[in-house]
Amino acid sequence: MTQVFDFLDVLCPMHAVLDRDGVVCHSGPTLQKVYDKTDLIGTKFLDLFDVLRPRTINDMGSLLGTAGAKLHLRKSNMPQTALKGVLVPLPDTGGAIVNLSFGISIMEGVRDYALTEADFAATDLTIEMLYLIEAKSAAMEASRKLNLRLQGAMIAAEEQAFTDTLTGLKNRRAVDHILPRLIEHGAKFSCFQMDLDFFKAVNDTHGHPAGDHVLQHVARVLVEETRSDDCVARVGGDEFVLLFSGPKSRIQMSSIARRIIDRIETPVIFKGAECRISASIGIAVSDDVDPLCADAVLAAADSALYQCKNAGRATYAFYAPDHRCDEIA
Repeated sequence: MTQVFDFLDVLCPMHAVLDRDGVVCHSGPTLQKVYDKTDLIGTKFLDLFDVLRPRTINDMGSLLGTAGAKLHLRKSNMPQTALKGVLVPLPDTGGAIVNLSFGISIMEGVRDYALTEADFAATDLTIEMLYLIEAKSAAMEASRKLNLRLQGAMIAAEEQAFTDTLTGLKNRRAVDHILPRLIEHGAKFSCFQMDLDFFKAVNDTHGHPAGDHVLQHVARVLVEETRSDDCVARVGGDEFVLLFSGPKSRIQMSSIARRIIDRIETPVIFKGAECRISASIGIAVSDDVDPLCADAVLAAADSALYQCKNAGRATYAFYAPDHRCDEIA
């Protein structure tokens, strides 16, 4: 009989041999490992495992009645791993051999009991299946990371496409994207068109590096005087567009325009030289533009801007529907 047990240990290392009373008289090495090398000999099989299906199993007689059928079992101690089994009666002895496997719980089994290839029969495809699962998981993880990198690259590319490289502000393309959305949203908004006064003199007198320095200073001022959800864009050499979503009173818009102008008029120092500029701002409120479209909004703000230029610069003005400007200040 000992030789038979040796054969069983190799061919089906998760088996248990039961006597006529259902007591384990031999168990395979992997089953011993699953039970943390506890000596199972002398323990009733039905004390080691709960039979989930068929539900009527409560003694050795009813267990023998399941011969050849699939058993659904669960370890009675922790972790309560689910197992599959099949019973084959032993002739003449009244006992049986029960062979067990993890079934779909194989991943948990390998993890919980630190099983290796040596714990399975040489012909068992479990390990190969686990290798395939691991390879698939690794491939899926690599694909997920690649997708994340591609998404990040796409977002960065889109952000770069909407960004003015010198100032870090949004650019004309961004305005062309955001302004129609503000119109579609239907809420009130306002548009500032701003030009820098005397900027050409800075470039002519101090050079283009000084002009770039001034533009970056102006960008910081505009960002500091607006909210994070407002659009601040450089749309030309010294031309800027500001889009303010949500309703604002004329007093609020006037205050913003005046603060921007006052701060921009403060001399900018570049390599010891004072660079003096000012700003003119034309303001168009969406309620005053009819028909309301992106081109009309920009044209209305531009019309108000040139009224400022004609009025002496360093001023702001609101566009009026009758094509005249009011509140030049």
